[in-house]
Amino acid sequence: MDLSALSEAVIQGNIEKAKELTQQAVDAGEDPQILLDQGLIMAMDTVGENFAKGLLFVPQMLRSAKTMQECLAILQPHFQAGSVTSKGKIVLGTVKGDLHDIGKNLVAMMLEGAGFTVVDLGVDVAPEAFVKAVSEEHPNIVGMSALLSTTMPSMADTVRALSEAGLREAVQIMIGGAPVTAQYAEEIGADRYAPDAGSAVIKAKKLVASA
Repeated sequence: MDLSALSEAVIQGNIEKAKELTQQAVDAGEDPQILLDQGLIMAMDTVGENFAKGLLFVPQMLRSAKTMQECLAILQPHFQAGSVTSKGKIVLGTVKGDLHDIGKNLVAMMLEGAGFTVVDLGVDVAPEAFVKAVSEEHPNIVGMSALLSTTMPSMADTVRALSEAGLREAVQIMIGGAPVTAQYAEEIGADRYAPDAGSAVIKAKKLVASA
């Protein structure tokens, strides 16, 4: 089956068209994993890349992510238990003292759209909560967000807490948020800095591939 029309509908954020094409493919007996990988995820890869290049804006990206989720809801009942291949698992949270979640939520949606399993810890996440989640969830990556320069030190505290718990070598750490820089990531010993949601997906894939 030619999945380009489905991918294009997701990229354009055309929810009704994408849902119609997904349902038609399912009714025709197409493999749901192929529809997911080569239709939906491939489309969201393009969306992420276009966003990172400044060709798309947040509302358009959200629309595409919503479209992808609606299509995924159609596919979900057709997956056998445990048959969906995850690209990797990511524990995500806004650091302690910071209650901002729009950027983090956008990153979570984009990562899910790219095929990652996301464990979202929410906002105001203390270092020990990140440590607990890593210990229990065994993720590939820990993602931390901060929108306030005053909460950035909590990122360093979390890296230190993971080291003290003997878990630092088990995960890759990626940080982002308005005041955060690549230099700060290097200073605190994080593995990657992502300036936006599109970049976060691209860098998450590279981190998992290099692990």
